[in-house]
Amino acid sequence: MALESKLNSLVLGVFIFLGLTSLGYLLGNSAIKFKEYERTVTVKGLSEKEFGADVVIWPIQFTAAGNKLEDLYEAIDGNTTKISEFLAGKGFDKKEISFTTPSITDKSAQQYGSQTKAEFRYTAIQTVTVYSSDIDSVRKVMGELSELGKQGIVFTGGNYQSQTEYLFSRLNEIKPEMIEEATRKAREVAEKFASDSKSTLGKIRKATQGQFSITARDKNNPHIKKVRVVSTVEYYLSD
Repeated sequence: MALESKLNSLVLGVFIFLGLTSLGYLLGNSAIKFKEYERTVTVKGLSEKEFGADVVIWPIQFTAAGNKLEDLYEAIDGNTTKISEFLAGKGFDKKEISFTTPSITDKSAQQYGSQTKAEFRYTAIQTVTVYSSDIDSVRKVMGELSELGKQGIVFTGGNYQSQTEYLFSRLNEIKPEMIEEATRKAREVAEKFASDSKSTLGKIRKATQGQFSITARDKNNPHIKKVRVVSTVEYYLSD
């Protein structure tokens, strides 16, 4: 009976030993595989394209001066009419043209500056704005604005309010194609890295899409827009 009990204990011990050995092997093998999956490479892919702007906002700003408000407003209305007729003659629709309320300055009411009496008591600034999708026509007419200058209209320039804006509004149309290109270029870089390191490129672990940026191609061509996006992708590596 004692011999049988010892034999049973021996057999049980052998099975426990084999079980622990197998478990240790499996756990060790799993740890190695897990460690292999932790090997990653993070790369970036760039997509950059040029597009023409599709909307232009052109503020035409002019000034007028006088000592009587009635005469000043008549001058403003007259110049505004001249500009409107000029633009209509160039093919622009009335819906594309808008006007602001004139900004009037009474120099006699100012409590600062030179004490020298100004030649004109009142000065005014008026803005006529063209909002159009016909970029080429607007740029052409910009060069012909001197025709109005010869009629006595004094235009202002160089300040923020009179700067022309070019907008690109078709970003949603080009997003899928550019994201695809950025992701493809990121994978090309990752594959080159894996090849150089004698590794095999695996699945994507994590990917993030950067923000799209829209800027002028250069200061002389603000109507040509450069659209740019960078995708960041992390891949698994294996031997």
